Amino acid sequence: MHNQKNNDKDMNPNNKETVREEELKAETKQNSVEEELQNAANEEIAIEEVTEEAAPLSTEEQLAKQLEEALSQIEDQKDKYLRLSAEFDNYRKRTIKEKAELILNGSEKSISSMLPVIDDFERAVKMMETATDIEAVKEGIALIHNKFIGILGQSGVKVIETKEKELDTDFHEAIALIPAPSEELKGKILDCVQTGYTLNEKVIRHAKVVVGE
Repeated sequence: MHNQKNNDKDMNPNNKETVREEELKAETKQNSVEEELQNAANEEIAIEEVTEEAAPLSTEEQLAKQLEEALSQIEDQKDKYLRLSAEFDNYRKRTIKEKAELILNGSEKSISSMLPVIDDFERAVKMMETATDIEAVKEGIALIHNKFIGILGQSGVKVIETKEKELDTDFHEAIALIPAPSEELKGKILDCVQTGYTLNEKVIRHAKVVVGE
């Protein structure tokens, strides 16, 4: 009879729930303990990392770090130098090419402007073969000459004035001295043997002249 009561007690649902609660509490407590242990381990690792970071570098480590930084800067400067050198080389080649083209073709505009004068000369030479009016030929040649001087003037070329001018060695070259026909003409230019020219105010050929004395 007594054993029957004990079995009934063991089969009581309330007792089963109590056991289950105890098991859950024990499991929860175990999980909490494991979590605390894991947190402690993580904190220890973090402390070690901070300690390592805060630890001062040795002399060898400092020198190695400085050397690494210096090598990095040298490599960067080398790259900049190579790029600038390549750019300058391209600029130099382009400038040389442009200068060569300028020297080769720089006079193209002036020569092109003179071609009509050559055409006029060719027509004048052809007309002189059958011309009977000498004055008309002279007039045609004079017009061509004036046209040519005008074209030169557009390019900055000017004739150096000489008629009855004082001798100026900056512009004139005296090749002969002759007696002056009057006192007023002494020291002045009496004749021009070869015309002189300036280009943009610079003498490109002195005028060869005869001076009175």
